[in-house]
Amino acid sequence: MIIIDEYTKLKERIFNITDNDFEKLAIDIFNYQYINNSIYRSYCNVIKVIPENINQINKIPFLPISLFKTQKIVTGEFIPTTIFESSGTTGSINSKHYVSDLTIYQESFSKCFELFYGNIEDYCILGLLPSYLERKNASLVYMVDQFIQKSNHPKSGFYLNDFEKLSQTIIANESMQQKTLLIGVSFALLDFTEQFKFDLKHTIVMETGGMKGRREEMTKEALHEILKENFGVVNIHSEYGMTELLSQSYSFGNGIFNTPPWMNILLRSEDDPLEILKTDFEIQKNYTGGIIIIDLANINSCCFIATDDLGKVYENNCFETIGRLENSDIRGCGLMIL
Repeated sequence: MIIIDEYTKLKERIFNITDNDFEKLAIDIFNYQYINNSIYRSYCNVIKVIPENINQINKIPFLPISLFKTQKIVTGEFIPTTIFESSGTTGSINSKHYVSDLTIYQESFSKCFELFYGNIEDYCILGLLPSYLERKNASLVYMVDQFIQKSNHPKSGFYLNDFEKLSQTIIANESMQQKTLLIGVSFALLDFTEQFKFDLKHTIVMETGGMKGRREEMTKEALHEILKENFGVVNIHSEYGMTELLSQSYSFGNGIFNTPPWMNILLRSEDDPLEILKTDFEIQKNYTGGIIIIDLANINSCCFIATDDLGKVYENNCFETIGRLENSDIRGCGLMIL
């Protein structure tokens, strides 16, 4: 059972965290999740982790992200407020994130946006996310919908495939020097700029990645070059998020993602998922490895996630992604039979 007083105290610390407090809070939440999350506890037991020995971040075990496809990853007992679900191909198993408290997600994405972009009320928010709107329970749609509501701008909204109206809105906003955020999935942004070209001065263009089977895959660099030319902007911003996380990271156009204070990025070996290559205390710029994430906003699921992404980590807890780990699902699931 969840110990309410302990949970409340931990929750209050998450979004008021300082760099000096991160390791202590991460270890406190590890102990809390070890006790109250049966799947995570079983995983720790399988890899022979002794909680009493966890006194540094690099000793915390990270749950393979693939387990969100096959297990109900929850800390405590609760009826979920919502269940966020990943996209997938026909016949694939989608990840599910059982959310007990949507206010944590709201606080996470709101404070993160304000940290990197300022007051949401200063923006007109334009969502171009057709593939996400076609299915239910997409965490990205929920976040952008909240941005739209918080902006209070009359032209904020989802534009789906109405490219003509979207173009008119962008041109009108530019003429009024209205700060605008156009956030879209990669294939939709490409489709849009095949019909319309711009020279934007007051609009941030942010891609959320993925062709979703709609167009041929291309490198991030090639995608950004096309979009920069067609939108007439210096940089294309990017959002890094996933169903299994309740926090986001943002890139301002250089391929390097910035994280909020309640997240921490580390690397694991490509060959050994249990071998951590980098911690906050060992900046090793030349390493490439599997990205592992501490997201303290995941207090009601699991905060310690070994992703399937390959990347590098830099100072100030910044990182870049450079691909995917091969056979990562097989390696992760092979560590645990429940």
